[in-house]
Amino acid sequence: MSKALSVDLRGRVVAAVAGSSCRAAAASFGVSPSSAIRWCALVRQVGSVAPGPLGGDRRSGRIEAHAGLILDLVDKQPDITLKEIQGALAEASVPVGIGSLWRFFQRHGITRKKSRRMRPSRTAPTS
Repeated sequence: MSKALSVDLRGRVVAAVAGSSCRAAAASFGVSPSSAIRWCALVRQVGSVAPGPLGGDRRSGRIEAHAGLILDLVDKQPDITLKEIQGALAEASVPVGIGSLWRFFQRHGITRKKSRRMRPSRTAPTS
């Protein structure tokens, strides 16, 4: 997994850009010109060269916004399938994949496993 370069190095590169171009500053510190350009843009936009968070889930907020609707569907029909939930959400103009629904239920600790079948009512004769 990648790791962000230090804030110290980022700050020194941005400070060096004030006296020269981004490409020249990047070459003098041994970083890529695109990194120097991004860091300068970051300072202009945010005011800091600190890196943002790496990795993690960035899209679960989309489905979590409709958590009430999903949980209501499950409450009304406990044995509803993921495909049926997907169809109901599509009718409500919420396009969502089966995998997204699976991860939603996993995050909320809801299992979708069907109950086991009952054993047969008659047992086979023993010899």
